[in-house]
Amino acid sequence: MAGHFEPLPGGGAAVALDEVEISILRSLAVQLLELIGPGETHGPEAVDPLARLFAEGPSEPPADPALARLFPDAYGTPGAEQDRQERAYASEFRRYTENDLRERKREDALGVVRSLDALGGGEQEAGDAVLRLTPEGCRQWLGALNDLRLTIGARLEITDEDDGEALFRLPDEDPRKPMVMAYLWLGGLQETLVEALMA
Repeated sequence: MAGHFEPLPGGGAAVALDEVEISILRSLAVQLLELIGPGETHGPEAVDPLARLFAEGPSEPPADPALARLFPDAYGTPGAEQDRQERAYASEFRRYTENDLRERKREDALGVVRSLDALGGGEQEAGDAVLRLTPEGCRQWLGALNDLRLTIGARLEITDEDDGEALFRLPDEDPRKPMVMAYLWLGGLQETLVEALMA
């Protein structure tokens, strides 16, 4: 079980993590929360679900490439290639969906932090803590792992067209090497979690 997720009877998945892995995952999830930003905790939207439903969000894509990867345009290709109508549709769609998407991504990352924090006195396996996730916890972890990989991929400038193969052969002294290793490790966790859920 160490290093990869396995299915649990009745749904969910489990993985054994050592202290270093827990620390890295928690740190990455907290950094993701900082990147996404705080939720709306003031104004009528904080207490009134109907007001929150109709609250308008931003209409322009984020300037930060990592945030732009997490919150992409819904219509057309961003930038000069978009015609005026596509930009108007994308702007309108973003205005009414980005706040909810940010909240979901925030909840996913918080779910990862909370589940890792709960490992304090949990079950041990060969010195590792065993993280057991419910089906909902698995959904949150899948979302957060995907968001972390998108963020790191943006920082490494890995595009959809380019799988970044050259990055995987970086020499150890390259300052990007730790980020590449985290990107690959998170991909392995994500893949085994999907496999565990499909088993």
